[in-house]
Amino acid sequence: MSTEGPTSSPIEPPPRRPKVIKTNQQQVFLYVVLTLLLSLATVWAGRMLVHNSETLTFAVGAPNSDEALFAAKLAAVLKNNASRFRIKIVNNADNAKAIAQFDRKQADLAVLRTDAKVPLRARTLAILEHDIVLLLGPGNKKIKSLAELKKKKVAVVADNDSALVFVRGILDVPEGADAERIRMAPQGATLDKLFAPASGFGAVVAIVHASRAVRDKAYEQVARRGGFTLNAIDEAKALARKIPGISSETLTAGTLSASPEIPGDDLDTIGLEWLLVAQSRMSPTTAGELARTVYENKSALGLDSGFATRIEPASVEKDAFVMAHQGAADYINDDTKSFMDKYSDLMYLGAAALSVIGSIFAAIYAKITRIAPEKASELATAILDIGERIEHAHSLDQLECLQDELEGILRGAVIGLRDGTISTDGLDTFKLGYEFVRDEIGMRRDYLKRHAGAGEKAAQDVAPSQHDESNVVVVKTAQSA
Repeated sequence: MSTEGPTSSPIEPPPRRPKVIKTNQQQVFLYVVLTLLLSLATVWAGRMLVHNSETLTFAVGAPNSDEALFAAKLAAVLKNNASRFRIKIVNNADNAKAIAQFDRKQADLAVLRTDAKVPLRARTLAILEHDIVLLLGPGNKKIKSLAELKKKKVAVVADNDSALVFVRGILDVPEGADAERIRMAPQGATLDKLFAPASGFGAVVAIVHASRAVRDKAYEQVARRGGFTLNAIDEAKALARKIPGISSETLTAGTLSASPEIPGDDLDTIGLEWLLVAQSRMSPTTAGELARTVYENKSALGLDSGFATRIEPASVEKDAFVMAHQGAADYINDDTKSFMDKYSDLMYLGAAALSVIGSIFAAIYAKITRIAPEKASELATAILDIGERIEHAHSLDQLECLQDELEGILRGAVIGLRDGTISTDGLDTFKLGYEFVRDEIGMRRDYLKRHAGAGEKAAQDVAPSQHDESNVVVVKTAQSA
């Protein structure tokens, strides 16, 4: 009877874990990418929150007025430039009511002429247009001074009735009978009709946009018929010092007519300015962006009539009639912020977002998703399990299977220590367990070999005695025969 027990099938070693280093590196790369993307998204959202769309109310006069048409052009330019600003145009009966609305803080923007009552909170963003005062006399009659006009019947040619108050003011004509001699010209009246003997007007004071006066061919046509004389206003500088809002202007030769040339030489007169104004409470950033948009899009903002075709920067002088808005002044003076000044808030927001989001992902990686290397001490459990099965190995084949399993664990530990899937934590315990089980396997092997040799010797001793007994039986059988 064989001394070998039943042969047990070798135990398959568990499948190797995926490489920890490679898997963890992929996780780290993924978390870094997610951190950057989420930080950028946070900065973008913060920028959108700070620079969200802003609607500005623009108070203007009648829909067909110059300021209303300019407001519509500005709204279109902002939209085409993908600006964050939107313009809401609010029409009024006239520009005076638009200025009153602005004064009540019901509008952010308005256009005013410097002879109007300027609201205290108005600040200039840009000079849109100049109005010039033309002192015209019939035929070849010259008007030497403004004082002469007090004795004449004067027609005022202008777009609105506020010009009548302005002319009476510069002529220093008080309310009363004398003031009646200065009146608005009939609607649509030409210079020929105004200077006709039947009209009775001895002079015409025309207040026109400088850009429109250059384009108007009517002056040249009347001049060719000898219909008027353009007179200088010698008191221009004195009036500019005396009356706020009035500026001293110079008409260059040939401004009104090239042939005949009118004026023949540079001529002094007075003028007014049309200003684009904003509320003083408007932020400098908003005002600066609006001013930049206006200055950089002059050609797109000019009207077909000539209004706003020569936009100028606001006056940044301290004694300006209407002070420039701080945001516009900063842009005009090129006192713009540096890159760090402009984007420091976003950079701080990005750094804070990067820190917070990175910390969150680092915690998730360290506590949840990170694949920790297997400790070397944990392998000692598998080794001790082999040690417990040694006493149940009744053959050298079974023992060799356990030996192979032990060597497989050792081989896996060496490879794991190399590629990082196994840490050195508990390595001494692993070595002690390996050496202990290895020695036990050796002792069990010696034991099985000794018992296997004793079994073979006993089998050899039994075999001869059985042979002698068979011979005796054969001899006895022969003798009986």
